[in-house]
Amino acid sequence: MTNRTLIFLLFSASALAAERVTLPMGIVEGPGANAGGIRIFRGVPFAEPPVGDLRWSPPVAPKKRDAVMDAGKFGNRCVQLPLFGDMNFRNAGMSEDCLYLNIWTPAKGAKAKLPVLVYYFGGGFQAGDGSEPRYDGESMASKGIVTVTVSYRLGVYGFLAHPELTKASPQHASGNYALMDQSAALRWVSENIAAFGGDPKRITIAGESAGSYAVSAQMASPLSRNLIAGAIGESGSLMGLTPPTPLAEAEAMGEKFASSLGAKTLADLKKLTTRQIYEAVDKQRTFRFPVTVDGYFLTEAPVETFAAGKQARVPLLAGWNSQEQGARSVLGKDPSTLAGFKAAVERLYGAKAADVLREYTPAGDDEVEAVATALASDRFIAFGTWKWLDSHGKTSGKPTYRYYYSRPRPKMRPEMGNMTAGLAGGVIRNEGPAQPPQPPAKGAVHSAEIEYAMGNLNGNKFYAWEPDDFKVSATMEAYFANFIKSGSPDGKGLAKWPAANKGKDVPVMQLDVTAKVAPESHRGRYLLMDKIAGYSK
Repeated sequence: MTNRTLIFLLFSASALAAERVTLPMGIVEGPGANAGGIRIFRGVPFAEPPVGDLRWSPPVAPKKRDAVMDAGKFGNRCVQLPLFGDMNFRNAGMSEDCLYLNIWTPAKGAKAKLPVLVYYFGGGFQAGDGSEPRYDGESMASKGIVTVTVSYRLGVYGFLAHPELTKASPQHASGNYALMDQSAALRWVSENIAAFGGDPKRITIAGESAGSYAVSAQMASPLSRNLIAGAIGESGSLMGLTPPTPLAEAEAMGEKFASSLGAKTLADLKKLTTRQIYEAVDKQRTFRFPVTVDGYFLTEAPVETFAAGKQARVPLLAGWNSQEQGARSVLGKDPSTLAGFKAAVERLYGAKAADVLREYTPAGDDEVEAVATALASDRFIAFGTWKWLDSHGKTSGKPTYRYYYSRPRPKMRPEMGNMTAGLAGGVIRNEGPAQPPQPPAKGAVHSAEIEYAMGNLNGNKFYAWEPDDFKVSATMEAYFANFIKSGSPDGKGLAKWPAANKGKDVPVMQLDVTAKVAPESHRGRYLLMDKIAGYSK
């Protein structure tokens, strides 16, 4: 066999391995099934690039393409500051042209009608991407689920509100473009996923942190709530202590930002280059671009929508981790003593400090760190998740399933050298002198559960995963997969997981090396937070 013949055969095999799927917008071509039989399509456009006149506009449905679209590589990640040094991306670069999704499907054809998972990444609505390895969809797809990850605009690009934007909008709204991107992707999946073997009537949306906030938002929005069959939230909702901002207030923030750039009009803003906006945001990190009650995507505060039962009435599985936030975010510089904790609470809560101290009560100095951690975690994200579950459980008529995740990550691999764990789940390389080894984690920190839930421990090479970690991952992923398929996490070989809103008690699935159900504890804490938030009297 000559070299030329061998090259021809290899090229032919590669061409035969590629796979095309015909959609209304055109033909997408993926690399074909991998060794596990999973077909992967990366970087599929679900909207037109939000650039030029489309910057700070709702996403526009993708136009029909005459040329075959290459779905072999991840699309660009959306423009973002390097806020989390431990985020890992698998795409080529960063751009405003970033509205792409990725599909992993085990289906051999379009008639399979498999359940679908649409996953929204976390990162505070400021950073992140659907290409991150921890969200990889292959493992979940191997469980018989068509899995989709979505990218969406971030920060100023995703949330800028401005009076001129509102005036120019047919809906008289501005901001929330990131949430509209997510909704557009969800609609794209509903309209196109059948071609990849998915069932558009069985779409579960899921996400962690900002992604979990996004799930609660999509459930509340009239743009999305009729497209959803189930929802999974990992740490967070829009019903916490920092609710969405009224439109007028968000517009004022946007005007202030525009003025700081010397942009007197909307046209001036849209003429600015990506680099100019990026540098302005980098210099002025105090600017907030919040989720907004814009009157269009969110017609009212989500807490009102859920209280009235107007949200997507679907099964909900949600929970939080045992160490979502560290004790120091409460204690500050105060010592870890009873006196230090009392001083910190009085500083944070003023006249309400006595009420807080009745619910968060360390018995001695040795309990201060644990109680301060609980208060910090509740303030940060646990209360909002509790409120979401509690409200949905009361008004939806559908089961809610609550978890509490407590598996600490293992030690980092010795060969990682001068690195420390980061908030987003990976590691941060330290410059300069070697840092002392970090003490073992005392709980499950924010974002720690993602690789476990999605079956992606092997994709994170930084930690020395132990057999128990893979056991926890297998259990958690199985619960999630069962829920996506049937609306219930229960399945063969798993501890039974009762609904949290179907009886007098509130059972909580404790997810650790051994999964077990325990009754809800510390309900008084969340009822107090409910009053502090102004949701109840």
